Amino acid sequence: MIRDRLLAAGSGLAALVGALIMLVALIALPGPWLVGYVSEAGTTGQPFAVAYRCGVILLAAGAGLLAMALRRIPAAGALLGLAAVLAATSGAVPCSSGCPLPPFEPTTVADVVHAAASIVGMISLAAAMVAVAATRVLRPATRRLATCSAALTVPLGGYLGLTMLFVGRGGSSALSERLLLVVAVSWLIGTALLTNLPPATPRAATVARRSSGSSPG
Repeated sequence: MIRDRLLAAGSGLAALVGALIMLVALIALPGPWLVGYVSEAGTTGQPFAVAYRCGVILLAAGAGLLAMALRRIPAAGALLGLAAVLAATSGAVPCSSGCPLPPFEPTTVADVVHAAASIVGMISLAAAMVAVAATRVLRPATRRLATCSAALTVPLGGYLGLTMLFVGRGGSSALSERLLLVVAVSWLIGTALLTNLPPATPRAATVARRSSGSSPG
């Protein structure tokens, strides 16, 4: 449908612009780039704190628009919608300096809300990837992209969670968080682009089904 394609186009654009704004704000942070959490770019006093938060909210809008574009897949749409709300919460409620997390450092209510929204939001996004990979409604390329993205997101997210829990702030958590975000943003933009493509013609769809069902000779 044309409406779904327009929603997907808006999703890809919002996710791309939001990610670029976040990247600029992150690069502008003083000190080494691979130290600390990405959210530290949005703490009070950082050069582009407000811009970073706006970038996160734009990224959330991209997820929300994609949820509407994929509404014919109820599970994926609901999970993407939840991820969008939680990402927007993460952007609207910044953590304090250093983004402290229990049990290593004393935290504020805002720190806990920000961290919880970020973590649960990423889990929801990973679940949305699985839901898209499992459906038969979308084109094969979209499902393959979701499968590959979920295969990267789940171990990266698990490693990041364990690092945050047992090690705390450091180089390992910084690298894994950045890789996780790259995968998440790439999936959002890639899925939006594929959803924006015109539907396959009946002849092309038949050929694709026959090709996928045939065994190599």
